[in-house]
Amino acid sequence: MIDGSRAWPSYIPRPDYIERISPFIGKGLIKVLTGQRRVGKSHILYQLMDEIARRDPAVEITYINKELHEFRAIRDGDELYRYVSGKLKADAPNALFIDEIQEIKGFEHALRSLLAEARCDIYCTGSNADLLSGELATFLAGRHVEIRIHPLSFAEFLRFHGLDNSRESLARYLRLGGMPYLSAIGLSEAVAFEYLENVHASIILRDVVAREKIRNVDFLETLLEYVADNVGNLFSANNISKYLKSQHVAMPVPTVLSYLSALQRAFIIRKARRADLKGMKLFEVGEKYYFEDLGLRNAARGRSSPLEQGKLVENAVYLRLVERGYEVYVGWIDGFEIDFVAAKADRRIYVQAAYLIADEATATREFGNLARIDDNHPKYVVSMDETLASTNYNGIERKNLRDFLLMEL
Repeated sequence: MIDGSRAWPSYIPRPDYIERISPFIGKGLIKVLTGQRRVGKSHILYQLMDEIARRDPAVEITYINKELHEFRAIRDGDELYRYVSGKLKADAPNALFIDEIQEIKGFEHALRSLLAEARCDIYCTGSNADLLSGELATFLAGRHVEIRIHPLSFAEFLRFHGLDNSRESLARYLRLGGMPYLSAIGLSEAVAFEYLENVHASIILRDVVAREKIRNVDFLETLLEYVADNVGNLFSANNISKYLKSQHVAMPVPTVLSYLSALQRAFIIRKARRADLKGMKLFEVGEKYYFEDLGLRNAARGRSSPLEQGKLVENAVYLRLVERGYEVYVGWIDGFEIDFVAAKADRRIYVQAAYLIADEATATREFGNLARIDDNHPKYVVSMDETLASTNYNGIERKNLRDFLLMEL
């Protein structure tokens, strides 16, 4: 039974996430759904509530959404604990759902007590990567599990919008990205970009500027445009410094790096560190940044900017790998770069991403770098080419981007 007999908004199911969370339902762990604002965390909570009610109609469900006016009085952990304690039923199993829990100061104290009392099964969402750091990690070490929620994958994009798997659908995905609410307003570019620009501004103002107390908002936006322009390029303090000088900006490099960290904590961008494949040693300098959503990347760049397909292909490949739960690095072997080394448990995947394999020189570079890796893990060269002259080159598979984005990996 759901507290207040509240009717949830309709939603399009995302069963992959329910399957991922399912083993932890009813277990003595706090389930924390993290991700960028507006990627659909709330709707996955609705699906979870429906799934729990389906499994056991006797479960009493308490739902708190800090974005709703009715919950404005819950400002800190003490008020949260009192509110929840007043809702829990002594004669029935209870489940607690809290949306955007980072808006409640000291929430970790309430969660620690509720968990210790074993009075309810706890689920919460948050839009900041620091949610699981600090006191929460200390208090609840080993007692919580994080499930990262991403924008729509290409397969979900096709399903949400009722599209066929075609070149045109892929072009729309690369242009507009995977924010779920686009399925409600349509894929007209003018309307979609107006929405994306508003989401972008909201995330910047609420989750970066206000939360991180950023003072130079103009420079933050300029820096984000720079990141968008340099998707797939190695970053360093040196090239950032050169960029600042070219813009006549007097901003210390440490401040720039702190701004980049703030953008990561809001899940706008993600960092891929560079790793030497001989021993997987991580380099201290030189990393790449990718956007969590392609549409928001393009909105940050400006809707009239060129698509820069090669960068979008590389960003899309990166997103597919992280969607499937891989830790992703930029590979380095004998001075040659491998775009992506994706690792999960004892599995590893190597990927080179290119817009088109237009000539022999490009083929030699993309396949040749992978050929230097002497192991039996899968190796792929991914491009936008629709007609592939060969699908295998000395054990290295050549994949069209559409096919790669739909692979289970």
